Amino acid sequence: MKRLFICLLLASFGANAQVKTASKVAAKPAIAVKPASAFKNGADSAGYALGVRIGQNLKAQGFDAINLPNLYRAIGDVFTGKTTALPEAVLDKCIGEFVQKANEQKSAGAKKAAVAFLAANAKKPGVVTLASGLQYVVVKAGADTTKPKLTDKVKCHYHGTLLDGSIFDSSVERGEPVVFPVNGVIKGWQEALQLMTVGSKWKLYVPSDLAYGDSSPSPKIGPGSLLVFDVELISIEKE
Repeated sequence: MKRLFICLLLASFGANAQVKTASKVAAKPAIAVKPASAFKNGADSAGYALGVRIGQNLKAQGFDAINLPNLYRAIGDVFTGKTTALPEAVLDKCIGEFVQKANEQKSAGAKKAAVAFLAANAKKPGVVTLASGLQYVVVKAGADTTKPKLTDKVKCHYHGTLLDGSIFDSSVERGEPVVFPVNGVIKGWQEALQLMTVGSKWKLYVPSDLAYGDSSPSPKIGPGSLLVFDVELISIEKE
């Protein structure tokens, strides 16, 4: 629930920021958006707009299979002051159990797809499969022979995608490399970085048990996801 409220707040802040930005650019008069015929006033349209945002956030967080009539009923009960059908003490438990079951189902499907992909990928030229299940391809060998230790800090560029090619994070797109401790990242990265030499570029195929497991760290990364990274080890940072 806290995560939902955070998302709603962020959406609200985003909307406020857009309004402020629009007010600064006053070259043209603002065009009033006329509410649909079903909306008689601002309260009607605002209520619908809020519902859209709530629906978008719930769907993005994997709640698309919930019982919508019960959702509407609960909101109505709260707004009208009725006693809720479920006591406060069990609300978080109900939500947690639903999320856990949904994540387990999604994770099982993602892991099945990952196993099939890795088996086929292992047969491709240049792909190295380690005992942990991590796979990598050396795209570019580094001129330096130095390798980072687990306790080192490193500077890297990376580009992360899912199996379908969708990007979930990329320092390359942001145009700025990142500095971090080797022991502060996912296990797949920890293992790979300690094998890489400075200046090298590798493509990593990281199974979920070396990444985020059955959890979903962001709406872009589902539970059980195999992650693909293009990683460049730029330098080992000195303290």
